[in-house]
Amino acid sequence: MKEKVIAIFDVGKTNKKLLLFDYRLNLVMEQETRVAEIVDDDGFECDDIEKVEKWIRESILKLVHSEKYELTAINFATYGATIVYLDAQGKRIGPVYNYLRPIDEKIPERLYRRYGGQDEFCRRTASPALGMLNSGIQILWLKTEKPEVYDKVRYILHLPQYLSYLVTGKICSEHTSIGCHTGLWDFDNMKYHPWLSDYGLDLPEPVPVTTYTETEIEGKKINVGIGIHDSSSSLAPYFSDDGGQFLLISTGTWCINMNPFNNEKLTVEQLDNDCLCYMSITRQPVKSSRLFLGNMHDNGVRMLNEHFRTTEDFYKSAEYDPDLIRMLKNRYHGDRRAFFQSGPGSREFKETIDLFDFKSFDEGYLQLMSELADLVQEAIKLILPEKDDISNFYITGGFAKNKIFLKLLAKAFSSKKVYTSTISNSTALGAALVIYKSLSEKVPEPNLGLTEYKV
Repeated sequence: MKEKVIAIFDVGKTNKKLLLFDYRLNLVMEQETRVAEIVDDDGFECDDIEKVEKWIRESILKLVHSEKYELTAINFATYGATIVYLDAQGKRIGPVYNYLRPIDEKIPERLYRRYGGQDEFCRRTASPALGMLNSGIQILWLKTEKPEVYDKVRYILHLPQYLSYLVTGKICSEHTSIGCHTGLWDFDNMKYHPWLSDYGLDLPEPVPVTTYTETEIEGKKINVGIGIHDSSSSLAPYFSDDGGQFLLISTGTWCINMNPFNNEKLTVEQLDNDCLCYMSITRQPVKSSRLFLGNMHDNGVRMLNEHFRTTEDFYKSAEYDPDLIRMLKNRYHGDRRAFFQSGPGSREFKETIDLFDFKSFDEGYLQLMSELADLVQEAIKLILPEKDDISNFYITGGFAKNKIFLKLLAKAFSSKKVYTSTISNSTALGAALVIYKSLSEKVPEPNLGLTEYKV
């Protein structure tokens, strides 16, 4: 008898994954493929969307004809800030432009001036001014720079919905894609910003992320979801836990802090400090801050390795030493720092770092981690409301294995319960949870792999 499975296409910028979950939400298969980038019509690198389309279609056909699995549902989780354009016949127009492309600053500036200035526009749309990373600005860019292409556009979709469209043929939008620093959503009034209609843009009205279409593929009826933005998807599994209000700290190259329980409006100060809002699967704003933690850590470790002539992984042998931490705090008291520039909001390395201040690698590494933990603490405090009811911190990713980091953060937030979460493929699991609701009213509790970290 075939095993019933849910297929999730987890499409990242670098890696593209196909994952299968059983009806207990256990991962039963994972395949990863790399799709080399190509260049767009201006010679700038972009995703090879034709190969991605082919991979999805071929993968679905293989699953439909599998002798081992019975495919019952499909969903898509992808990176955000990426737009796909269709003509009146529903055919894709042009490449999928890279959100890292440079843009003439005059294009967004004209928009900002018309709607209260940059600070007010960014506050209202919960979107820091990030050029093409604001997908609404991408649309404006195409309209301004390539009018002959834009004139052919009839439908505008974000990438998750486009991948769903490939299977269902349905044009739609949903809140997690529209709400992620797009410059399209008016968070004050929870609807599209007036600039869209003023500029003649006609985007699909967002529907709940749980929306699906029963689609016949090779004679088999399969429930196909409308897709979800990856950051919102990675947050979804934690809503199933009944442990109270929480903050998710996703660590790696970036440390992304997500608070789904802060209903205060985003302020200009928060925007200036790299805060923004995502949208949760329940259509609630998720206040988020970020820090280039992994990159900062690796650069600091590289300096220490070169100075003390240690190996690349030597930092993994360092241990938390309360006496040494106390001594370092006395040495670098107030806002004085060894590695990073002083002052609130400062995240840059000092121009001159005197590593001869440290007698050993461990001493230098503990100071580096203390300063990084302070910066993470500052970033987290930016998204905590005045009335802070958060009871749990969930830490995922690479720094969930760094005991020094965990100890410093747990001490900084001693009133919170700090958990590490070893859940893997949380983005795909979130997308599976969303589409699972089309198969059964009773959704199983996913295993979040939580371990409480006590000081």
